[in-house]
Amino acid sequence: MQKILPVLWFEGNGEEALNYYKAIFPNAKTKIINRYPANSMLPEGEMMVGQIEVFGQQFGILNGGPHVQFSDCVSFLISCENQEEIDHYWESLTKEGKEVQCGWLKDKYGVSWQIVPKMWMDIIESQDETKNAKGMGAIMQMKKIIIKEIEEAIAS
Repeated sequence: MQKILPVLWFEGNGEEALNYYKAIFPNAKTKIINRYPANSMLPEGEMMVGQIEVFGQQFGILNGGPHVQFSDCVSFLISCENQEEIDHYWESLTKEGKEVQCGWLKDKYGVSWQIVPKMWMDIIESQDETKNAKGMGAIMQMKKIIIKEIEEAIAS
C-alpha cells in the first residue's frame, strides 16, 4: 500500500463510481472491494470500501452514505500529453458533470478535476514574465484548455 492513500466518500454509489473511473482511465485496475455485512449502515452486499489504481496512483473509495459532499477544496490534476488526451478526459468527465473554468470541471459525482497540458507547468514555472502572462491570460479565458490557442497567445 502506498504511504498516503486519497479516499473519496460516496453516497452509496461508490461501486458505480469505481467502475465509472475504471472505464475512463486506461489500464485502471480494481485492487480491493469489501462489502457491507448484514445489519450495517448500508444494505448487506453493498460495497463498503473499494480501491482503484489509476496510472500507478491508488485511490480508496468509501461507500459511506449521504453525510459528506465533495467540495472544490480538493481536486485531481491530470497532466495531458496532447489535445487528444485533454479532449478524452474533458468529454468523459464532463458527461453528466459540469464545465468550470481554466481547465477545471466537476464530474457527475461532484469530484473536481483539472485537465491541463504538460506545458501548463512550463508556463507556471517560467521565469519569462511575458510568456507567463500571455499563457495564463489565454488559459484564464478558457473552460476546456486548447493547446493551440495557448501557443498562439504566447507567440503573439
